Amino acid sequence: MSTITSKIKRRIRAKGRGWVFTPKDFLDIAYRSTIDKVLARLVSIKLIRKLDRGIYDFPVKHDMLGTLSPKMHNLARVIAAKTGDDIICPSGATAANMLGLSLQVPAKSVYLTNGASRTKSINGQIVIIKHARVQLFKKVPKPVNHMLQALAYLGKANITDEIINQCSKILKENDKMVLVKIAPQIPGWISDVVHRIKDLKNI
Repeated sequence: MSTITSKIKRRIRAKGRGWVFTPKDFLDIAYRSTIDKVLARLVSIKLIRKLDRGIYDFPVKHDMLGTLSPKMHNLARVIAAKTGDDIICPSGATAANMLGLSLQVPAKSVYLTNGASRTKSINGQIVIIKHARVQLFKKVPKPVNHMLQALAYLGKANITDEIINQCSKILKENDKMVLVKIAPQIPGWISDVVHRIKDLKNI
């Protein structure tokens, strides 16, 4: 057991403070029942914190503020992963703001997955997960999924030449190539926008 405990502790420390995780993150080390016992022991000595059933974190410590709350996107990632949704993305409104396509700052943090919409309260924080308007893609650069959700949020009627120009400046050439490659799998009007963004480099 001591060897297993050491391996689990090493992995937790290697991930760094702020890591949010579940017992599944250690299934390559030991049986689930053993992992649960080790995590319970680590909670009792305050190395880690139990946030919810089957959800833990290696909390960030602040000299003045004490133990900080986990970051929302880390909670969203774990909640999504528990139900098999291994891709999360900021909401279209947040993505548009992050990319400089909108000045509107969303009042709530909302995250998107390919799965079902749900809301969960963890450690006093409300995590809102919604089904993405446009499919989220695995193994693509983050800006690709962010751009797709931002465009879906803005809507067809609001895609101006200025937006196209801004998108072209934001995206790297590789991102544009990936978008063109997945164009057959996204709504037709967004596919048209993707091609306009790609063609702008030739002007």
